[in-house]
Amino acid sequence: MLEEAFDVGGELPVRRLGYGTAQLTGPGYWGPRGDARDAVAVLRRAVERGVTLIDTADNYGPSIAEELVAEALHPYPQGLVIATKGGVVRTSESAWHIAGRPEQLRAMCEASLRRLRLDTIDLYQLHRLDPHVPLAEQLGALDELRTEGKIRHIGLDSITAEQLESARELTDIASVQNCYNLLDRSSEALLHLCEAHGIAFLPWFPLGNGSLTSDPVCAEIAADHGATPGQIALAWLLHRSPVLCPTPGTGSPTHLEENLAAAAVHLTAENMRHLCALG
Repeated sequence: MLEEAFDVGGELPVRRLGYGTAQLTGPGYWGPRGDARDAVAVLRRAVERGVTLIDTADNYGPSIAEELVAEALHPYPQGLVIATKGGVVRTSESAWHIAGRPEQLRAMCEASLRRLRLDTIDLYQLHRLDPHVPLAEQLGALDELRTEGKIRHIGLDSITAEQLESARELTDIASVQNCYNLLDRSSEALLHLCEAHGIAFLPWFPLGNGSLTSDPVCAEIAADHGATPGQIALAWLLHRSPVLCPTPGTGSPTHLEENLAAAAVHLTAENMRHLCALG
């Protein structure tokens, strides 16, 4: 399954099992996590193993995850797609502030360009919609950055199907990110809309933040395949829809290899029926 590609924005082919960087930072995505050399090694190993989509955000750390991506992977190999996010400001481990004014989005994007050592960000995602700023102004700022060549494609995070429809009336949207996994299907309508329009869906918490490992149905199917429950959960996403592009994160080389091996798990129709019934 890893070899199956999805074209982000209709032009950037990525292998559908990517890598997310949130786990390279400390608890609550705040501060460093362990030795930076270990994080650099995991990032490099992910690319060596064929990952072509790296998903990060300016507020992971803050700034730390983007800096690690650049340290590990710059100069970036041809075909590697770098996705990052802006629109949220962190002031502590538990304080997240939505910041969607055009001047804020521009400043955050340009800071990400510097940290990532890029002239153009392949996929720049609005981390949250700002309820106090008209959607047209938020997307207008990203459109301006795209016109200037600073970003290639626009994505949205944590939205509804209705919000995606509204956004699509204003500009082209290449991706969305919402919580979606075996046990949480609250974004099913959004998934169907992405399928209809060829929009990449990067599910966050693809492993249910660890909750899937104890599900007995998942565990039984995993045993039948000689796999782990986590691998079954990722394989289910890859089988569930051709637009789903999970980007599980980890700071462990062993866990990285386990996650990537999920691409080789072939689920039967009966497996899918039992797993889909969990949602």
